[in-house]
Amino acid sequence: MIVADIEASGLDPRKHSLLSIGAIELEHPERQFYGECHVWDGAGIMPDALEVNGFSEAECHDTKKHSLVDLMNDFYHWVEQCGDKTLAGQNVSFDRDFLNDSFSRAGMSWHFSYRTLDLHSMAYMDATKRGLPIPHKNDRSDFNLDSILDYVGLPPEPKPHIGINGAKYEAECFSRLLYGKNLLPEFAQYPIIRS
Repeated sequence: MIVADIEASGLDPRKHSLLSIGAIELEHPERQFYGECHVWDGAGIMPDALEVNGFSEAECHDTKKHSLVDLMNDFYHWVEQCGDKTLAGQNVSFDRDFLNDSFSRAGMSWHFSYRTLDLHSMAYMDATKRGLPIPHKNDRSDFNLDSILDYVGLPPEPKPHIGINGAKYEAECFSRLLYGKNLLPEFAQYPIIRS
């Protein structure tokens, strides 16, 4: 399974550009990927998105960074070495759609399947099975990443949100929910709990 977290210049892969990719192969957590690129020509930039990911407009346009084509080629070569190419993450459809659009923009025919594993669903099912209350907001589940991190005994993710940090935190959550065990050494100090 590939746990991935991307950063983008906005919310719509048809209008906004991928900025970075962080990924971890869950079965081999020492295999990690991180890369950044500048926005593609004509891509929009949403100030709210930059507030979340910490990129500046200058960094978005920095041509010293990889092009989208270079980043997607590098990422594809990393993905190619993974045994299970099932994509997983928090709000994974967002990441999948940006990655698939970016592969297409890079002229590559490869894409991630629509069958993915979403961390929200995993935490929701775990809490339901254990008879624990699901956090709600506006009559909908509010199991966001911060509440899932707390649920499995991890501290909040540092801000701004960086792709490789997101991938690490999410992979650790998957390991704790699926296997009941610690995955990455940087989280070993945090006992596994489910509040």
